[in-house]
Amino acid sequence: MDPGLAGGIAVLDFGGQYAHLICRRVRALQVYAALVPHWTPLAELKEAGVAGVILSGGPSSVYAPGAPAADPEIFEGNVPVLGICYGYQLLVKAHGGEVAGAGRREYGRTRVRVSDGDRLFEGVGGEELAVWMSHSDSATKIPASMRVLAASEASPFAAVRLLGGEQYGVQFHPEVSHTDKGERLLSNFVLGVCGAERKWSMLGFLQRSVEELSRLDGRVLCAVSGGVDSTVTAAILSKAVGDRLRCVFIDTGLLRAGEKEKVEGVLRRGLGLNVAFVDASERFLGALDGVADPEEKRRVVGKTFADAFEEFAREEGPFEHLAQGTLYPDVIESGRSTGPAAVIKTHHNVGGLPAGLSMRVVEPLRELYKDEVRELGGLLGLPEEAMKRHPFPGPGLAVRVLGEVTPEKLRVSREASRIVEEVLEEDGAYSDAWQAFAYVGDDKVTGVLGDERTYGFQVVVKVVESVDGMTADWSRLSSGTLEKISTRITNEVQGAVAVAYNISSKPPATIEPQ
Repeated sequence: MDPGLAGGIAVLDFGGQYAHLICRRVRALQVYAALVPHWTPLAELKEAGVAGVILSGGPSSVYAPGAPAADPEIFEGNVPVLGICYGYQLLVKAHGGEVAGAGRREYGRTRVRVSDGDRLFEGVGGEELAVWMSHSDSATKIPASMRVLAASEASPFAAVRLLGGEQYGVQFHPEVSHTDKGERLLSNFVLGVCGAERKWSMLGFLQRSVEELSRLDGRVLCAVSGGVDSTVTAAILSKAVGDRLRCVFIDTGLLRAGEKEKVEGVLRRGLGLNVAFVDASERFLGALDGVADPEEKRRVVGKTFADAFEEFAREEGPFEHLAQGTLYPDVIESGRSTGPAAVIKTHHNVGGLPAGLSMRVVEPLRELYKDEVRELGGLLGLPEEAMKRHPFPGPGLAVRVLGEVTPEKLRVSREASRIVEEVLEEDGAYSDAWQAFAYVGDDKVTGVLGDERTYGFQVVVKVVESVDGMTADWSRLSSGTLEKISTRITNEVQGAVAVAYNISSKPPATIEPQ
């Protein structure tokens, strides 16, 4: 058991997409939190000195055979408990309530009416809150030992408390940024109910990371892409291992416009890092030839990356370690958390790397989220411009091209995405967005250019707002900004004749189309 959990919060992992995000939110309160397997015994948690326990969400149904469960003693009242979504349903079921498939599912923003202030909702304010729901099952009956604190239209028992004990349950997700006052609700539980100790800081994390990484033996090869994650990874390793670090930038042919030049400016000229540039575009595009399935694309890109790294290591090595800028959202969406998480999409740097890699993988940021990484970048003194760049998927434009990857669709997506970013910069909306890009598939529509009929691509633009990438909402861009984007794409991108705007949130959608 993690010794840092003394006075902190243990988050039992039932495989929910937001499980580790709960830890992130608790850390924002300067309280240490760690994700632990859902079967961890209460005796072990108490021996570690935890101040409280949070039960995460999960993809299973509590009434299904073999559904993941917690140690029954956790519900006996000896330690404060907060159940979230699946964890809430476990709490209700453990005390004699009933859970079943809901007649009406709830995904995305929902309004709940707070009927009982209690300690959990202290200072939250108002009788109605906008919260984030993501469930198909609901509590259909709660035991007499519980009282209702809040309800929604589809969930009459949206928040409950066990009478005579410090055990709470909420059907919604207070840990996601789209729940109003979610941080205050977690603070009420963590600091108010549990009395947890405030001893966590990002500076402390940085110091510990540098110290641990400095103990690595041999040389380290760091994969860099120019994005926030790999840039911060390279900067931390540079502090830790000095001239034992070598960085390599692989041009996959799937990159944003002008990516190589930006990388060279930030890493080589700005930070003075030793960076090698390898053009492997033909290798990647050849490996993707004829591949249309999204998961297969990600696996192909991951394997091709590994092959390119291995080849570079043979020529320029030896290297004992391969460092990557993997973040926790990559891990959880790939189904690689401590709990029974569902695979949403395999990230090339998590599920795509083959077994038998000659180098040991090093991932200093594996437990962090994008906003935390940007904070780390600030502590490291990295350029603000580099830290504000929008995320870009590791498989690159391969996942922004629906269906088979072709040079024409790559060109349309690349040029259209550049226009989207330029217009947002011009209109002062770039920094408000989490991600902004254009994607294209095989669908073609009829258009009119001049006086002639034409037949070309329908480009889809997506701009979302988020804090950590685990949830996201579509950006309400002005009609003027949308008009500029559409006009420029249809005027400047050869083959594009129509533009659509994607207004789906995450969930139910994901940010990237594939």
